[in-house]
Amino acid sequence: MKNNYLLLTPGPLSTSKTVKEAMLQDWCTWDDDYNVEIVEKIRTQLCSLAGSTELLTATLMQGSGTASVEAALGTFISKKDTLLVINNGSYGARIKQISDYLKINVIRLDFAETHYPDVAQIEQTLKENPHISHVAMVHCETTTGMLNPLDTVAELVNHYKKTFIVDAMSSFGGIPIDMIKLGIDVLISSSNKCIQGVPGFGFVICKRALISQCKGNAHSLSLDLYDQWQTMEQNSGKWRFTSPTHVVRAFAQAMIELEQEGGIDARYSRYKSNQSLLVSGMRELGFETLLPAPLHSPIITSFYSPNEPEYDFKQFYERLKSLGYVIYPGKVSDADCFRIGNIGEVYQKDIESLLQAVYEAKYW
Repeated sequence: MKNNYLLLTPGPLSTSKTVKEAMLQDWCTWDDDYNVEIVEKIRTQLCSLAGSTELLTATLMQGSGTASVEAALGTFISKKDTLLVINNGSYGARIKQISDYLKINVIRLDFAETHYPDVAQIEQTLKENPHISHVAMVHCETTTGMLNPLDTVAELVNHYKKTFIVDAMSSFGGIPIDMIKLGIDVLISSSNKCIQGVPGFGFVICKRALISQCKGNAHSLSLDLYDQWQTMEQNSGKWRFTSPTHVVRAFAQAMIELEQEGGIDARYSRYKSNQSLLVSGMRELGFETLLPAPLHSPIITSFYSPNEPEYDFKQFYERLKSLGYVIYPGKVSDADCFRIGNIGEVYQKDIESLLQAVYEAKYW
């Protein structure tokens, strides 16, 4: 069965032909040509992208991005700690949900999905609760497409000397992030986002000095990030349990292609151009964005559904899919909208063709 559509979603996303072709070979997980030459190289490259190969270390974890978030929360936060969760969307809420499952002490600050977190309220919470040890926030909330104010929050968290955990699932690799300069302690992302690989593993980049203190914290065997890190450190990239070899090999190819494009800065520029063209074109077709322009990320954009009695998202979606484009339903609790992503193997010509397809698919 063959599909011929472009994925305009926040991941999984459309990948290059060469990334797909990288999965056509089998790999033995015991050999140096896999563990040393692929896995260890990826670990070093990720730390370099995040700001330092000396102060940072990267651990790859089987499963979805959410599995890596759970592994990080369960490993870095002990029973005596308290986590402040900054939440303005579904993925911030998921951090709270994971914390509840793990029985982590949590203070939750909830904000409207269409607004920035209130920095003054965050600071007040930190002042009133000095026992808070960790702070977690999602960088790009793909619920709406909002890019949360990472620099401002990082500065505040560092001022109060808390451990800062950032879910950069949909931003790392597509937006420049220097963990050392910002003072981010833990960053979590996934193989199938802005690096432009395929789904199958997530990764946690953190300060080496921090993870070295986390032995015995984990609430789970398979999600014990410390043990996974130790195994990779001591055995030259070896995974504790079955490695997703084809996905890892595809990711290695995706890393090569990121470098060939000019690195994160160049990819960020392409994503921004894609998003700007998308928004201007959709407005010409009569669509309005959910968020004001200053809150937009270059990753994904939410649009209000047309206020037309004949409009039905499923029908609109199927028409677009038949024309070769897959978009995303809305996820905002109090607004009828849909979302269009522009990351992955997507270029100006693709956005221009998408806009023509939207024009043709407007049946109402």
